[in-house]
Amino acid sequence: MAENKELGLSTSDYYFDLPEELIAQDPMEKRDECRLLIVDKKTGETEHHKFNEIINYLEPGDCLVLNNTKVIPARLLGEKEGTGASVEILLLKRKEADVWETLVKPGKKLRPGARVSFGGGILKAEILDIVDEGNRLVKFYYDGIWEEVLDRLGEMPLPPYITHKLQDKNMYQTVYAKYEGSAAAPTAGLHFTEKLLEDIKAKGVDMAFVTLHVGLGTFRPVKVDNVLEHHMHTEWYQVTQEAADKINKAKENGHHIICVGTTSCRTIESAADENGHLSACSGDTSIFIYPGYKFKVLDQLITNFHLPESTLVMLVSALAGREHVLAAYEEAIKERYRFFSFGDACFFK
Repeated sequence: MAENKELGLSTSDYYFDLPEELIAQDPMEKRDECRLLIVDKKTGETEHHKFNEIINYLEPGDCLVLNNTKVIPARLLGEKEGTGASVEILLLKRKEADVWETLVKPGKKLRPGARVSFGGGILKAEILDIVDEGNRLVKFYYDGIWEEVLDRLGEMPLPPYITHKLQDKNMYQTVYAKYEGSAAAPTAGLHFTEKLLEDIKAKGVDMAFVTLHVGLGTFRPVKVDNVLEHHMHTEWYQVTQEAADKINKAKENGHHIICVGTTSCRTIESAADENGHLSACSGDTSIFIYPGYKFKVLDQLITNFHLPESTLVMLVSALAGREHVLAAYEEAIKERYRFFSFGDACFFK
């Protein structure tokens, strides 16, 4: 057990006490004016900045890796046909044309064969089957174009710790979101504005866009005490030849590979071969990064502040060391930084 403690292989090793009032409930009006805690991953030393000052820490030739997934309004509120009972269906993963793997509430009332109506019948659904962890396979019926129906009826699937209603759907999208499929935003990217990205590009920093459709597994708590027993959910990713070439070129020339968010990090670490070389590829990944992991591609990470005992705190600890991460989080709490999806940012350099 002593070894577990040393390596940080117990879930409780990643616990910290977070005052509830530090959980950000609303996005920043000006995306790039949130706060930025810079952490030296080797020494643990910290500096306090505004997010748009990140440009001062990026060098010509560096490569910024960004996840261009787009969040779909995946939360549907409807009524069970026959009883009129309120039902919530959350879209997780598209299986085929109109069949989705979903999370449903209340589960007990939605057995296979049950039917649900949304928007007064504009959209209908039938529960087909119960799959892993109680998720449901659901077939949808509608007239017209699926994306338009969803945009009209669906709500953004905000994490459970956000209790405020989102006024503008676009505030839960990155400015470079392109390919629809996520049940949650790659939130580190929310801090970038088009102007900041232009300024970074003008400085000679390259940008590689990859895609990973974020699933709700990201928010699922680790329910086992031994980290090694945790089961990660699969998420679909894609690395284009263009992105692979840019990352390989920067790496070969001795420049930094800086991932924007844990999803970009998990994408390139999944796609790389043993030597850290990337080729165009796509597929499902269930990569789980925790202390002891040797990064093949990533050098630095821009990310938000994550939940206690989460796989994301473990990932950051693999990069910067558990003690440094927990000390930085302690300082952020003392300085009243805003935490989680709509919160402030952290740069592990």
